[in-house]
Formats: sequence, structure tokens, C-alpha cells
Amino acid sequence: MEIITKRLILRPFRESDAEGLFDYLRAPVPNCFQDMKLESLDQAREEAKRRSESKDDTMFAVCLKDGGELIGELFAGGPSEENGAEFCDTYSPCWQFNPKYFGKGYATEAAEAYFDYLFGVKNARRLYAYTETDNISSQKLCKRLGMRLEAHYVEFVSFVKNPDGTPKYEDTLEYAILKREWESRHRKGGV
Repeated sequence: MEIITKRLILRPFRESDAEGLFDYLRAPVPNCFQDMKLESLDQAREEAKRRSESKDDTMFAVCLKDGGELIGELFAGGPSEENGAEFCDTYSPCWQFNPKYFGKGYATEAAEAYFDYLFGVKNARRLYAYTETDNISSQKLCKRLGMRLEAHYVEFVSFVKNPDGTPKYEDTLEYAILKREWESRHRKGGV
């Protein structure tokens, strides 16, 4: 499945995406993606192969329409048997982009198309996203997407260590939007 926007193509990952993946996963931004860090191009090739073989229909490579360069990714935690019936229609979208492409509106363009996909094709009722309090650009993206701030978790999670080796706990914000709110914004021309 491909999703095409004005400037982007959202598509499944390919083995040929290794160099693009390595370009932004050798130093992931922000800390919550540190567990995805790639140490070498060989490791990136393995990751690109793994992703290309994945059947996950909520994971997309974000590529420039002109030239096809990989600039980021979208993926979502979603319904599973472990989550129970109350979460069968809820997804947690995530985005990660190469810092070389920050500030050009690509994340907004990709996320809008992705939200349309999750609400329309995957029949999501609710989407929620986590972002650390120091990740201002992600917070702004959530707001541009019409998401509301629902929670502020103090010292919620640790992704990295302090210089002394102890866990560095980060404050985390949770934003959310319901399908009816997303559809209302579209009817009013808000997105």
C-alpha cells in the first residue's frame, strides 16, 4: 500500500532503504528512539531487510515524491489481544524524521495522510501520541494535527542514562484526538 501526498510517498520499507535509515538512525532524535539506534551500515541493511519483510500495515517509509529519498518513518502501536477489547480501536502513532528535513512541513504532511489512513482504513476511533517535554517540535506537530493535551507524566520513563550511569527519567506529554474530532476539522477545512 502506498499513500501519496503533494510532496511525499508513504510506502512499505525496502531493502534499498538501508542508507536512508542509517542516516537518521545512527543518532535518533529524540531519546525515545534510542533503542532503534543503528551502529553501522551493515546493521542498517539488516534492519531495512527486516522491515521490508514485515507485514505491519501501520509502518511506512516516508519518501520525497521527487527523487524518492527516504526522509523518515511513521508507525503505530495498535490493537492487540494483550490490550483487551477496550483498546481494539485505538492506535498510538509515532513519527521520526531525518533532522536534515526538519522545518519543511514534511512531518505535518505525512502525519495528516497517516491519520487519514488510521481513521479511514484501519477504522481507528482514537489516536494518542507521547512526546517528551523537551521535544517542542513534536508537541507543535500534535497541536497542528488537532490533538489535545491529555496528560503530563512526571519522570515517566527512562531511555538514556545520566553521566553517572543512573537512569535519566523524562517527563512525557500525551496528546490525543478522536475520529469524530478529526473528521470535524476536515469538514471545517482545519487540516
